[in-house]
Amino acid sequence: MSELEIQSSRAQASRAAISRLYIAMRHLFIRGSYKPLGASGEAMINALLELNPEIYGSIADPERLELDGLLYIFQRLPQGIEECRYVKLITREGYEKSFTATIANKRRRDCYRIDEEQYYLEMTRGRSDIYDVLTHLTFMYIEAEKIMKNALDSKNRPSREWQMLEKIVGDIQHDKEYDRAVGFSYLSTLIGRTYEDTEVAFYKFSEAKGINNLFNIIYWLGKYAIEEHVEGNDREISFSTALRERLGHHIYGELWASKIKTYLIENNLLDRPIHIISSNLHSVMNSFYAKDALKKQLKIDSLLEVAEELSIGENKELRNVVKNYALKNGMAEITDTPGVNISVQIFDCAKMHSGFFPKELSGEDFEEKNADKVLVVMDYAFGEQAYECMDELLKPAEHKGDKISLDIRSINIMGKAGILEGKKGDIMIPSAHIFEGTADNYPFENKMDCAIFDGSGLNVYKGPMITVLGTSLQNKDILRYFYKSSWKSVGLEMEGAHYQKAIQAASKIRSSISKDVVLRYAYYASDNPLETGATLSSGALGKSGVKPTYLITIGILNGILDGDV
Repeated sequence: MSELEIQSSRAQASRAAISRLYIAMRHLFIRGSYKPLGASGEAMINALLELNPEIYGSIADPERLELDGLLYIFQRLPQGIEECRYVKLITREGYEKSFTATIANKRRRDCYRIDEEQYYLEMTRGRSDIYDVLTHLTFMYIEAEKIMKNALDSKNRPSREWQMLEKIVGDIQHDKEYDRAVGFSYLSTLIGRTYEDTEVAFYKFSEAKGINNLFNIIYWLGKYAIEEHVEGNDREISFSTALRERLGHHIYGELWASKIKTYLIENNLLDRPIHIISSNLHSVMNSFYAKDALKKQLKIDSLLEVAEELSIGENKELRNVVKNYALKNGMAEITDTPGVNISVQIFDCAKMHSGFFPKELSGEDFEEKNADKVLVVMDYAFGEQAYECMDELLKPAEHKGDKISLDIRSINIMGKAGILEGKKGDIMIPSAHIFEGTADNYPFENKMDCAIFDGSGLNVYKGPMITVLGTSLQNKDILRYFYKSSWKSVGLEMEGAHYQKAIQAASKIRSSISKDVVLRYAYYASDNPLETGATLSSGALGKSGVKPTYLITIGILNGILDGDV
């Protein structure tokens, strides 16, 4: 067999494992509950082990814990979830009235600690959100089993290291002093890693926001795994009836889109040319206003240098100056409608002038050419949620019994994606979106031109991109196949095909927007899943992400302001 045939065979096996995993998830969701170490849970565990995703590193090692993978998932799960035997996935059901929500540092979802043993996780962003959580939980239970095996002897008696860890966790809970170096020694045995690995991981966990320390996490994961193994006290994941009934009905997306359209109607903006941008909520605002708002504080001409200053964590006061300036000069905010977690900014160009703009942003004849334009900027969607929100946003608005189509002139998508050729911070320009695991492919004319980034110092790659079911479920076999085969994919992301599905339905089937709507897509590389040490679990882009983010933003804005649409 040729190398490509071998890769293709491995990719097919991996795709089969993904299919089994998703089938198991759907089955368990319909059933209503399952035990992670029961027969159904074991099917998910086996599929995940066979897949061996890059982001979970040494998941298949029977003794060594995957520490970077654990840090990755705990930054996306609510703090203290390792302390709970029971996890329930719910929709928005009124718990916010009686319980204080916990929000994971890197996932926008409300979660509620009901009691010492139970956590409720609110799922309002579609199936992608549910599959994401279930995948993380499955990985967590796999690692918990390793701790259990390392902590017990052949007669199921706890080792001395486990007993000493229990004492250290008790000391931490009672604010007593303990010898950290000695603790690392015990912990290294329980997680199957070197002392040095353990020490490094401890400080990584300590520096991360919104998660417990490594001693606590390892103890509670091991405790419940031991109790289930020795005493039969099962852990359980369940799904509320309301979640199962509401999933797929666009309840929250409809409320979100209605709130935006109501604002447009109330401010006489509905009949104006509208340009939709899906991106973060800082780069468009800063591109328009930061130079003028901070001219006294920062003597800097370059937008990129201003943006780097604003990206520094302690410069919150400067960011507030820009935001307050923007709110007085043409920008309005629509805070998130509960359940969607996507806030919106609306820019009325009639209230803006080119004197705001930095040199990188086109201001030529701005007042004459752009005064009637309205920009609707929505924060990043998550997976399938992109379809729900864009589908609802593109539907006609209802006003006084009439249906009024929005005059959508362009839809512009900036996203983060994994790159298959190149490195973190590089840029990808899609020519089509290929929906993984389906026969759905979405070729389109992308008005975002590679030439825009000439001289930037960044590599730019153009070609098809894969819309994956979950970033946690990709391994090198699948990715190499998409990259090396005739697909010649340049990257992978989670929203592109979902956006295209909504856009093409609105423009070519429902005719609720023009068939000539201009599309601009560009992604910056948040990771390279084919490169060891460069996956999402290796950490965020940090300051190096500022340049591609703002170059793409400027490309989108100049396209809108200079265009004839």
